[in-house]
Amino acid sequence: MAEKITLTKKDRLAVAWRSTFIQGSWNYERMQNGGWAYSMIPAIKKLYTNKEDQKAALKRHLEFFNTHPYIASPILGVTLALEEERANGAPVDDVAIQGVKVGMMGPLAGVGDPVFWFTVRPMLGALGASLAMGGNILGPIIFFVAWNLIRWGFMWYTQEFGYKAGSKITEDLSGGLLQDITKGASILGMFVLAALVQRWVSISFKPVVSRVQLDDGAFIKWDELPNGGEGIRQAFEQVNSGMALSGTKVTTLQNNLDQLIPGLAALALTMLCMFLLKKKVSPIVIILGLFVVGIGGHLIGLL
Repeated sequence: MAEKITLTKKDRLAVAWRSTFIQGSWNYERMQNGGWAYSMIPAIKKLYTNKEDQKAALKRHLEFFNTHPYIASPILGVTLALEEERANGAPVDDVAIQGVKVGMMGPLAGVGDPVFWFTVRPMLGALGASLAMGGNILGPIIFFVAWNLIRWGFMWYTQEFGYKAGSKITEDLSGGLLQDITKGASILGMFVLAALVQRWVSISFKPVVSRVQLDDGAFIKWDELPNGGEGIRQAFEQVNSGMALSGTKVTTLQNNLDQLIPGLAALALTMLCMFLLKKKVSPIVIILGLFVVGIGGHLIGLL
C-alpha cells in the first residue's frame, strides 16, 4: 500500500502566504481564479507528482472564484483537505471540490466586508489618526502593524480550521455529508445573493407617465419665502409637513414599478444575467452588453 501523502505545516504556510496575493490577477471574467490557483500551487506540487495530474488540478482551480480576500482562507483550508484526500485515493471529484468552493464563497463573502472594512480597519485607522494628529509617529506604525497582525492571524488560523474541518468532511463521503454541506452552503449563498441584489443593482426608467398640477397649499412657493435663515427654516417646516418641492407632480415609469414591486427591474436583470451564464454566454460579453444597453438607454431617454 502506498504511503499516504500529507500536507505539512510548511506546505500549508506556503499556501497561506501566497493567498495574500489572491487579488493580484483579478479579472472580470473569473475574478480571483488566478490568485486562487497561484495559492494552490505548493499543495498541488506536493500532492501530485505526475505532470498531467498537476495540470488537471491547476485547471480545475482556474474556474470562477470570488469572495472577500481574507475570507478565502477557510475555503482554501477545506479545499486543501479535499485535494489531499483525492490524492490519497478518496472518491473526491472535480464537481465536489468546485461545489464546496462555490457554496462557501457566497455566504462567507458577506461576512468579510462588515468585519474588516467597516469595523476593524476604521477602528484601527481612527486610533492611528488620533495619534498622528497629535504629532506621534507611532500612529501610522500602530495602524500598519496591528492591521497586518490581525489580518494575517485571521487568515492563517481560519485556513487551519478549514483544513481540519475539511478532513472530517472527507471521512464521511459515502454518507453524503459533503453533499449536504455543499447543498446547505449553496442555499445560503443564494439567499445572500438575493439580499444583495436590491443593494447593488440599480435601474431607473426615466419616461414620464403623467404630470399633475398641484393645488395651492400643496407645494412650497419659493418666491414667497423670506430671505436668509428665516426662509430656510420655513422651507424645512413646510417640507416636514408634507408639502411638495414644486407645483407639478411628475410620475415616471420607475415610480409605477416601485409601487408595484420595489426592485423588480433589478431582480429581472439579475435573473437575465444568470440565465445567460447558464447558457454558457461569456461574462465578458454580458458585461459589454450591459454597457451598450446602459449607454444606449441613456441616450434615448429610457434609462
